[in-house]
Amino acid sequence: MKTPTVFVKFVAVSFNRHRLFSSSPSSAPLSSLPWISPLRLSKATLTKPDPPTESIAAMVESHRKHKYISHESAINLIKRERDPQRALEIFNTVTEQKGFNHNSATYATILDKLARSKKFPAVDAVLRQMTYETCKFHEGIFLNLMKHFSQSSLHERVLEMFHAIQPVVREKPSLKAISTCLNLLVKSNQIDLAREFLLHSRKRLNLKPNSCIFNILVKHHCKNKNLKSAFEVFNEMKKSKISYPNVITYSTLMDGLCESGRLKEAVDLFEEMVSKEQILPDALTYNVLINGFCHAGKVDRAKKMMEFMRKNGCNPNVFNYSTLMNGFCKEKKLLEAKEVFDEMKSFGLKPDTISYSTLINCFCRAGKIDEATELLKEMKEKECKADTVTFNVILGGLCREGRFETALDMLEKLPCDGVYLNKASYRIVLNFLCQKGELNKATELLDLMLGRGFLPHYATSNELLVRLCKAGMVDDAAVAMFELMEMGFKPEPDSWAHALELICKERKLLCTFELLDELTVREL
Repeated sequence: MKTPTVFVKFVAVSFNRHRLFSSSPSSAPLSSLPWISPLRLSKATLTKPDPPTESIAAMVESHRKHKYISHESAINLIKRERDPQRALEIFNTVTEQKGFNHNSATYATILDKLARSKKFPAVDAVLRQMTYETCKFHEGIFLNLMKHFSQSSLHERVLEMFHAIQPVVREKPSLKAISTCLNLLVKSNQIDLAREFLLHSRKRLNLKPNSCIFNILVKHHCKNKNLKSAFEVFNEMKKSKISYPNVITYSTLMDGLCESGRLKEAVDLFEEMVSKEQILPDALTYNVLINGFCHAGKVDRAKKMMEFMRKNGCNPNVFNYSTLMNGFCKEKKLLEAKEVFDEMKSFGLKPDTISYSTLINCFCRAGKIDEATELLKEMKEKECKADTVTFNVILGGLCREGRFETALDMLEKLPCDGVYLNKASYRIVLNFLCQKGELNKATELLDLMLGRGFLPHYATSNELLVRLCKAGMVDDAAVAMFELMEMGFKPEPDSWAHALELICKERKLLCTFELLDELTVREL
């Protein structure tokens, strides 16, 4: 059922009160219409009734008894509220206070809350209300909305938000706004929209592209491995004083060259930047070459680049050390990777999650799982939070060493301790269990996975079913097949043929007929 058309209007009862109203195309006077949030019009919220407006009013009233709700307090209430519907109700209810008018900060907060929840019809309603306000707005509101629309692949809306800046903010968009819009369009590969936007900016806004604008174009061409076009932009920049290539331009081009395996040209460009243009490289620029050498299998040259970096007054950061460590790990040089890790700490740098995970992976690949788990404990002691990648590396290391009980215990307990695990976490262990023929443990893990809403990989599911059948585990095979099918899995013909054959041999004909009926219904 489609949502009925609703016209959201702003009614100024006084200069101090602002409301969002919902009306149907009828002749009823506005004053008689009940207030309703635009969010209540969405299908999602119809399935789950929102708390009555009175509860929000009561909450705000309780706050009001103690003190006046300032803009800062209103912002905190909205930020803390998880339900966007209730957040919008708070936004509207606080306007009942005498002398309260929403400002740019409160509007920015509610729009961010709604956009994060993808409640875009409600965003539009709030934006329409803003056009009636007399307060000064800042373009940052629209830059934030542009990012949310881009993440939701609503690229036309990105341009729409840019064009809304001047009417609402009452100022021309800044170069930052232009750069943000162009970058989002280029990053999303919306080249036609980007061209249209640049044309508009040149004609209507009298845009004179600066280095930032050109750098976005260079980045786009490098990303698409079109280095010829990237260097054409680079040469065009050299002809202009206001858009002359800077350290970001050179770093981007060097990275593009390294990604294409043109390492020597990247080094030559680095030397041109330093010697000819007198542009000082930063840690990011050095990291491009460090990473390039590592990918090319020249880790020793990457280490010399780090030494050169330090001698020239640019101290390596955690990111540089992690890149070098990763290079040594790929070359299976565990000792050298550990030396880099220790050197990083000796210079007073605090290893981050990536640094620890890199070294943990190196230990796991070398079969030193105990050393890896010790590093995991050290992370906890140093209050460096391990992420899903870290735990997946540990789980893979445990399974390679055949320590399945420990891996299964981690899968069971970690979520209870607040650790987020993804489907890969379970799949890693299940794949190893199937490969090693640990079928009893595999069926236990399958129950845990499905109970937590994670579906095994299609190939692994079929492999497990076939292995269970070949092992004569008829009951486990039948149960596993039904459970997987409940989650939308369709077994390959070989899988259920093996299952039917095995059940027939066990003379469980009723079960055979039930299974055939279920498979036939699901295929239809």
